[in-house]
Amino acid sequence: MIMRIFQVVARPGKEKEFGTFFYETAIPLMKGTKGIVNVLPGAPRKESPREFSFVMVWESLDALKAFVGEDFASPHIDPAEAELVESRTIKHYDLVEA
Repeated sequence: MIMRIFQVVARPGKEKEFGTFFYETAIPLMKGTKGIVNVLPGAPRKESPREFSFVMVWESLDALKAFVGEDFASPHIDPAEAELVESRTIKHYDLVEA
């Protein structure tokens, strides 16, 4: 299984708008995506008020590629979020089951 960690920093002053997108669009989309085993959304904290994240566990690299395409290492964005986001990062790991 593949663990994908996606982090977003909202533009200053756009935190509320991005939060609406995060809760109403992004979380339901990811939870309903074929090939995802688990989705853990992360909301901002007081010390990082513009940062949002997702930890996603995918069945396989093929399942992830079926959703995002061959360029799975690049953070893909929804056009609705483009003007709300200052930066984004993405990392992938092999999941270790303890």
